[in-house]
Amino acid sequence: MSNRIALSLLGLCVAVYLLGIFCVPLMDIDATQYASMSREMLLSGNFLELYDLGKDYIDKPPMLFWLSSLSLGIFGVHDWAYRLPSFLFSLLALYSTYRLALLFYRKEVALLSITILATCQAMFLINHDVRTDTMLMGWVACSIWQLAEWYQFQKWKNLSLAAVAIAGGMMTKGPLALMIPIFAFGPHFLLRHNFKEFFRWEYLILLIIIAVLLVPMSYGLYQQFDLHPGKVVVGKTIDSGLKFYYWTQSFGRITGDNPQRENGSILFQLQNMVWSFLPWIIFFLLGLFSAIKQIIEKRFLLTNKEEAITVAGFLVTYLALGSSKVQLPHYIFVIFPLAAIITARFFDQLFNDLSWNRWRKTLTLSHAIVFALMWIALILLMVVPFKSIPVFVPVFAGLGLVGYLWLASRKNLPMPKLLLLCFFTTIGLNIFLNTAFYPTLLKFQTGNIAAKFIEDNNLEKEKVRVYGKVVEARNSLFFYADHIFPRTDTVATLKAGDYVLVSAEQYSQLSGVKHAILFTGKGFPVTKLSLKFLTPSKREKELSPFHIVKILP
Repeated sequence: MSNRIALSLLGLCVAVYLLGIFCVPLMDIDATQYASMSREMLLSGNFLELYDLGKDYIDKPPMLFWLSSLSLGIFGVHDWAYRLPSFLFSLLALYSTYRLALLFYRKEVALLSITILATCQAMFLINHDVRTDTMLMGWVACSIWQLAEWYQFQKWKNLSLAAVAIAGGMMTKGPLALMIPIFAFGPHFLLRHNFKEFFRWEYLILLIIIAVLLVPMSYGLYQQFDLHPGKVVVGKTIDSGLKFYYWTQSFGRITGDNPQRENGSILFQLQNMVWSFLPWIIFFLLGLFSAIKQIIEKRFLLTNKEEAITVAGFLVTYLALGSSKVQLPHYIFVIFPLAAIITARFFDQLFNDLSWNRWRKTLTLSHAIVFALMWIALILLMVVPFKSIPVFVPVFAGLGLVGYLWLASRKNLPMPKLLLLCFFTTIGLNIFLNTAFYPTLLKFQTGNIAAKFIEDNNLEKEKVRVYGKVVEARNSLFFYADHIFPRTDTVATLKAGDYVLVSAEQYSQLSGVKHAILFTGKGFPVTKLSLKFLTPSKREKELSPFHIVKILP
């Protein structure tokens, strides 16, 4: 792969990321919650303690909220401003992946690594559905790259930057950011028989820098929780914020100290990679198997020119995540830079080793068929679920299918056909998802609908109340209305002139007060997408009606 082709592909990917950043509204639950918390932090000026709608919050460290609130302060309260810091960290993850691969492989492999990571489905998703994982991926990829540079060239600059990246990762999502480099380099040194690397005095400097950088966050936890033991946060009693953060929330999920239970199967993350690492998942699995096979054939002994950082970093981290009693699909994204390098290594074998000829033809044909079906599915997605999508959109999607079939039939191409079909499909599909499907889908998000009515009709925000538990509203209401509306569970607290957001299910409870319905909407929890919702004839039963009413004298 040439520099020109790689830069062109990266430019297209960045353009698609930006389409998602500027065209797709934030999704409930996590993205809108974190955006709302960042806005709340900015308004309060309290950057050491975390609050969600005025209540104590402890589940995530503060880095995402620090940087996002800074961005909101500079650019204003916009969803794209909340996403901007994470977008920059996705670029850091890409660059770090390239530089890490370049330390051990040919430039063509390094270029392929960065383009594979840039075009996997997870990268398109986490640049608009921003949680902590985008930022964590950047920190972790950077720390592994800088440590690899330090081990090779012994420059203090690299060790210092690695420490900063590890500390940044820990302040983004916890001790996992420290453990992943250990998971990656520990087996790497064992397989190289470089036992002296386990005992270096420079590690003390590394740990000191990390510890110093963690002081502000640790002080905030101590001040918010350790000085006030017994606080209850979302049903959890917190006696020590420091213990919860440094142990319970991460290692406690493995030891059982954390009582949460969700998706505890060792195969859960692999099942999610089937979609999140598209279109590269089959090539990655083959590459991982091939890399492990080579290590076994070499009797677990590598030369000083070979690396096990990527394979060990992925496998050990996967096993650690898989042993957790609490897992969510996006947890695995942090090690996708390592998966990208493993995949690029496999493609290098596939295209340059004659023994892989039969596999190359089989993989090209099978993926060509699957990608054609994906283009057909995209056209149906643009036509069937939402009649509001303009007619020209599925027409362009059809042209995309025609272009795909033309490429599939060509022989003289600027890169191997298998790669070109992968790049064309994943970039092409996500252009339509980010400009047509997601924006239309998010029109059904209750909080967005209600916030738009409040803004468009200039309702006095100080008089708006949320009655009961409008589950679908989530934090999207508070972020897009740029205001935190108080909740109430009793009619007695309502007074003339108040505006009340209430679900149709609880609307009857307002019968005792005089009121007028100003607006009726129908929402849907979009992250729980279902086939029934996507079927127009069945959608109505899936929607949750709500009202905005005005209390009359």
